[in-house]
Amino acid sequence: MISFNLLIFVSLAYVAFLFLVAFAAERRSAQGKTGWLRSSTIYTLSLSIYCTAWTFYGAVGYAARSGLEYLTIYLGPTLVMIGWWWLVRKLVRIGRTQRLTSIADLISSRYGKSTVLGVLVTVLAIVGTTPYIALQLQSVTQSIGVFAASSGETWLPRDLNSAAMWVAVGLAVFTVVFGTRNLDAHERHHGIVLAIAVEAVVKLFALMAVGIFVVWGIAGGVGPTLDLIDASAQSQWNPVSGRWIGLIFVSAGAFLCLPRMFQVLVVENSDERVLGTASWAFPAYLLLMSLFVMPIAVVGLDLMPEGSNPDLFVVTLPLSEGRQGLAILSFLGGFSSATSMVIVATLALATMVSNHIIVPSWLNARTPGAVVSGDVRRVVVISRRISIGVILAFGYIYFRLSGGGTALAVIGLVSFMGVVQVLPAMIGGVFWRGANRWGAGAGLIVGFTVWAWTNFLPSFGIDGAISQAVFEHGPFGIGWLRPQALFGITGMDPFVHALFWSMFLNTTAFMVVSILTFPNPLERLQGAQFVNVFDYSSGARTWSQSAAQAEDLLVMAQRILGGSVAQATFRAEAKSQGKAGFLPDVTPDFIGRLERELSGSVGAATAHAMIGQLTEGTMVSVEDLIAVADETAQIMEYSNELEAKSAEQERTARALLEANEKLTALSIQKDAFLSQISHELRTPMTSIRSFSDILRDSEVEDEARKRFAGIIHEESNRLTRLLDDLLDLGVLESGQVQLNMGQGSLADVLDRAVIASGADTGKLSILRKPGAEAILVQTDLDRLAQVFINLISNAAKYCASETPQLRITVREIDGETVVDFCDNGAGIPKESQSMIFEKFSRLEDEGKAGGAGLGLAICRQIMGALGGDVIYLPGQGGAAFRVTLPKTQALAAQ
Repeated sequence: MISFNLLIFVSLAYVAFLFLVAFAAERRSAQGKTGWLRSSTIYTLSLSIYCTAWTFYGAVGYAARSGLEYLTIYLGPTLVMIGWWWLVRKLVRIGRTQRLTSIADLISSRYGKSTVLGVLVTVLAIVGTTPYIALQLQSVTQSIGVFAASSGETWLPRDLNSAAMWVAVGLAVFTVVFGTRNLDAHERHHGIVLAIAVEAVVKLFALMAVGIFVVWGIAGGVGPTLDLIDASAQSQWNPVSGRWIGLIFVSAGAFLCLPRMFQVLVVENSDERVLGTASWAFPAYLLLMSLFVMPIAVVGLDLMPEGSNPDLFVVTLPLSEGRQGLAILSFLGGFSSATSMVIVATLALATMVSNHIIVPSWLNARTPGAVVSGDVRRVVVISRRISIGVILAFGYIYFRLSGGGTALAVIGLVSFMGVVQVLPAMIGGVFWRGANRWGAGAGLIVGFTVWAWTNFLPSFGIDGAISQAVFEHGPFGIGWLRPQALFGITGMDPFVHALFWSMFLNTTAFMVVSILTFPNPLERLQGAQFVNVFDYSSGARTWSQSAAQAEDLLVMAQRILGGSVAQATFRAEAKSQGKAGFLPDVTPDFIGRLERELSGSVGAATAHAMIGQLTEGTMVSVEDLIAVADETAQIMEYSNELEAKSAEQERTARALLEANEKLTALSIQKDAFLSQISHELRTPMTSIRSFSDILRDSEVEDEARKRFAGIIHEESNRLTRLLDDLLDLGVLESGQVQLNMGQGSLADVLDRAVIASGADTGKLSILRKPGAEAILVQTDLDRLAQVFINLISNAAKYCASETPQLRITVREIDGETVVDFCDNGAGIPKESQSMIFEKFSRLEDEGKAGGAGLGLAICRQIMGALGGDVIYLPGQGGAAFRVTLPKTQALAAQ
């Protein structure tokens, strides 16, 4: 017999194997090797999370109790993938163009980026999915209980509860580790997807292995098996009126609306073309999964003792025949079915909770102006991790409250019907431009309420959530509100009754309210983009010209995306506009692209709200929206050509204007520079001549002589430094500089610069991470130190904070080593940022720091000679400079 400890060991070994698979996929993804991870095979296998423990265990139990009715659960998604393939493709295209993160994001984005609708769908999804998570926990614990019983152990209900709790904890850990590594939902979760694909193969192989054993090993072949099925009651066609249609409809709708299915079907889809393969391969997978369900059910009823749980025939039949190895394989198949569903479902729900509930609430509670780079990103990650644990806890609570003894198929249908309440708003949203948020909200609330009253609460049993008196007489004696006889209609199958009324009233409310109300401008634009997504895949303009500052948008983007990603996004946009640096022009197109980029991390509604706060929510008019939505292809092409020409002229005019402004500023600064140079030369020369005359013509005491000689020496050094800077700049600009290339530690160069700049005296607090500085560089170490000294000295001179602080950060970005110098002062005004590296440039407070204003110009010339660069980094709170070393000069640490 199989010992319980052996089963636990096998389970842990299997989980460890999945960890290795997921880690390997994540590592390949980080290296950019994602070719086969994005293949149609992996995508098709990932869709197998539809086949949960209900399919693996519960389908056999369903067939044993209801005969051929179990086929409806497979027919629904098959019809979707074959007959409604165009609908799936449309959802995938919408998901990519709108950067959707969940089904709640789909509804929220379609109906005017509505936060309220996002919250409503999130709550409905959590309540609707909770029974399904409980189903997975129940199936795993029941199968563990079977093995415990076979090894002679007697499990009490508390043992099953304890096992369910530890299974939930383990699944939470796995999901947190691999589901919250990437914030952006469009940075695919390759680790989880590949693990799901592996589990798809395991559960298919296990179920077919059991089926082959039952047919050829127990029943004696195909002929005897078919004879046994023909003689059984399960093969009889006795459909309840409307029930088959209802079940097929529910399973088809759930395939589209289940949060886990939307996650793999839409969010994790990286290429529309894989749908072509999935449209026939996934139905073939379902066919194989259902192939042996009826034989296992009939043989199990024939051989197993009366009263045996048919949900567990897949495990108990091999055990009864002494096939322990096959039983363990079957257990792993069921375990895979349960775990894959729970992992993706909790990940999808946690994303919805963070994007539509926690982050908006947190942002509303924040003090305006309290900005820290990446703070929103940290909140999102932490909230998703906590949400995963809370959602699994809800599933465990439902498992405990329902007693863990309900048939798996019954629990599955409760969950399916709950999530299908989103279907009218989804289908109406992608096909009907007249649908609006009021109609969607009314339909969701009505449908959710009716489902909860007629199906969800009754699932806890009589006197569970609803008393027997209410079942018989209705609440407060109102008979037409009885949960299973709504509006006084009796005699209907409870499932059909709940489905009919919830969907009928949901759809009616959705359509009537949408017709009676009018969508706002943003809803009309979103409606055009969703309904006509194949015509407007590039996305129409959402925002009009805004007065928002690029630096403010960069600060906000850094809060969500993190510093590196946000800076790369802004720099790429500036480059596409023909500008240098990190601050592009704030155009409507750029704001639209930025909103879509942010929505991949925090959802469409939150991203839209944050953008709107900075741009004052300026939207285009209703007439403009209608015009955009109704343009013909010819007009659009002509308009695009005009826009391209206009944009080119705008860029040329902008470049000329900037050049003129720069020349004007340089002319003014050149005059100021000459005046400053004459002042810088005259002052020390006057001091030198005066004190040397005194020493030559007068008798002075020794103490005074030393003091006068010291002044002459200091002023001479001052002149020498000025002349050195002028000569240095001249040599650098002429390209005749001699570089002494060598190899050294970046940390040593920084140490030398800190000491040489005098910043180690304590006036300026310097923050560093020595571990990140352990890099060898091949360059002119003296020249590089000169750049660092200038930047550190500037921070010491110009940082106006009460407690001056300079943060020096070394990191790798796109294969290049960069060193950031960021102080906590007031920063450099935007109008001065483009001039600070010019050789005639100085800030207004020149009297405070002294010098001729050549330091940054020399820094740029040096870095250019070394093959690197030095730039100003906006949006960091204080003055920030980034020194970039070229790839060829950054060596691995030894």
